[in-house]
Formats: sequence, structure tokens, C-alpha cells
Amino acid sequence: MELILKGGTLYDPASGKSGQFDIGFKDGRIAAVEPGLSPDLAREVIDVTGKTVVPGLIDLHTHVYHGGTSLGIHPDNHARGAGVTTFVDAGSSGPGNFLGFHEHVIQPSRSRILAFLNISFPGIFAFDIRVGECENLKLLDPDAVIDRAREYQDHIIGVKVRVGEFTSGGNNIEPLMLAKKAAGKLEKPVMSHIDRPPPSIEEVLACLGEGDILTHCFRPFPNDPVDVSGEVKKEVLDARSRGVVFDTGHGKGSFGFESATKMLENGFEPDVISSDVHAESVVGPAHDLLHVMSKFMALGMSFEKVVEKSTIAAARAIDQTDIGHLGVGALGDVTILHEETGSFEFFDVIGERIVSDKKLVCDGLVVNGAYWQ
Repeated sequence: MELILKGGTLYDPASGKSGQFDIGFKDGRIAAVEPGLSPDLAREVIDVTGKTVVPGLIDLHTHVYHGGTSLGIHPDNHARGAGVTTFVDAGSSGPGNFLGFHEHVIQPSRSRILAFLNISFPGIFAFDIRVGECENLKLLDPDAVIDRAREYQDHIIGVKVRVGEFTSGGNNIEPLMLAKKAAGKLEKPVMSHIDRPPPSIEEVLACLGEGDILTHCFRPFPNDPVDVSGEVKKEVLDARSRGVVFDTGHGKGSFGFESATKMLENGFEPDVISSDVHAESVVGPAHDLLHVMSKFMALGMSFEKVVEKSTIAAARAIDQTDIGHLGVGALGDVTILHEETGSFEFFDVIGERIVSDKKLVCDGLVVNGAYWQ
């Protein structure tokens, strides 16, 4: 073996395994998960006593086309503090510029990067000028999406579309229907963004089927998931029953404490916790995936739950069997972390504040079997 993490407390939601286990890595994969592995078995041994070892965190909604779009952050500069080993880019690039994303960001990155390809040919080209990439239907070409996704099938795992007042203007759900057409041909999921109506969350959900993903699922009013009485909307419950995946996608404008609290009180948790980190949200209120996970813990969710929703649940949502768990033979991705105690402020996208006595902190990563401190 090349590496052993020794002395840590392991938690693997996929298997339910929890306790004192060492982890060994060989050829970029997990080679052993056992108590008391001999240090003589590996070239490098890292003591992680007092730390918790979990599967490498998967951030299902990010924007990491650094240098290619105005919203992209540098994945490797962000990964260590965020505890993220796999970034899923949510439509930063489209068929017209995915080649640049692949050659200049994905290939050289130490972090693993997968991508939803935007239905719009240029992808999300800007936030600051407030021109939505789905406002002009001439830019939306399902055939171009299909061709590019088949060319890069190892990295493109679905189709992204943004619909709403700011992103598709008066086109309502038509961009979503074009994205569904491409995704159907590819047999991959659609991830749909919502912002201010039109369309409404109800109209968007009516278009989504099993395996499709609604991101920004805890938006504040308007397009929030609860009705005026504080109950979960029927359309939301119906969508979950037919297999639609509900993703947090915090970002700069898409997570409200009021919506989240009411949903959790109704027993409706997100399927996946993600950050929607980009150039504007990385400075707050999203910051990074660990910050969003800590926010959910502040709302009452357990450590075990937030880890599950940022590892195996995210992997299943994008049909990735080699990541998100600590089974022998899985890709060698691990996040090492601890809970820091103190007094910590958390804010939602409209400025509401809660205080918690703990937050999650990353102490190191293993990516493809190599330690990253």
C-alpha cells in the first residue's frame, strides 16, 4: 500500500460502518478498511487520531470553470478548505465551450470534476450583467448538447437548465423542455434551476421525472416549497414520490432559513446538500460545502445525516458508484474533519441569522489515494 490513515474515527453512511478503523490505499483506490493496520504495510502513514474520516465530500452544485466564465472559482484553491474531493459543475459551460473547460480546468485539476452540460450553447456566461443564457431560444440546441455529452461521456453526467425571470425571461418552461429532450436521448438526468417566477416551482416540478434534480429546493419566497399555511406544497410531495431529487444549491440567492425550517419541521429533508459556490457566493453566504453542512446541523440535522447527503446521496444522484463511500475498491477519496466548538454565526440569502455552537472543519483530504494536507 502507498498510504495508511491511522487512528481516526471512520463514518461511512453507505455501509453504516462507524468506529475506529484504519484505511489503506493502493493504486489510487481504497485497499483496506480495518482496525489496527500495521504501519509497515505502507510507504506513508498519516496519524489522524482525534479526527473523523468520511468518504470524500461531493459538492453536487458548483461553478468551477475558472477563467472561462465570470462566476468560476478555482477548484483546487477551494477544495482543501471546503473538504471537497469531487466538484460537480452545474452548467457553467455549454456545448460551445466545454472543450476549454475540459482542457484548461478539468484535466489539470487535482480535484475530481464532473459536469452538467448547459442546454445553452455558451453556458452561464455571466451573472453581473443580468442576461440569462436561456433568454434567447436560438442558443438552445439539444442536438449540440447530445453530441458534446457523448464526446465527453466520462465527465458529463447530465444536462443543466436555468429557468426563471432572471435566466430565461419570458420563455417560461420551454428551455426546460429542450433540456429534457437532450437528457432523454442521453438517458441522463436534468438539473433544473429556479429563481423568481415565471415559471413557478409547481410548473417546473411538473416537468421533472425520476432521477431529475430540482436544485435550490429551499428557496425563500417567491418560488418557495411551502404554502401559505407552512405546509409542504402538494406538487413538491408528488415530485418526491415519483423520484425527483431535491438538492439544496445554496448559492447567493437560493436558501432561506424560513423555508428550510418549515420543510424540516414537516419531515422533508433535502436529498442532497450542496453549496452552489461561485465567485459571488464564495464570500458569503454559502462560502463552501462544509459551511452549508454546518448550517444544516445548526438547524437540527445530525452529523451523520449531513455527511450522508454530501457523499453517498450525491453519488447516487449522478449514478457514480466509485465515489461517495469507503468500500474496498472504491476510488481513494476521503475527507478528514472535526467539529470545532464555539459560537458561530450563519446567515441565509436574505440576511437572517442563526447561531450555533459547532461547525465542521477540514483537516485534510485524500484524492485518488494521495494525501492532500
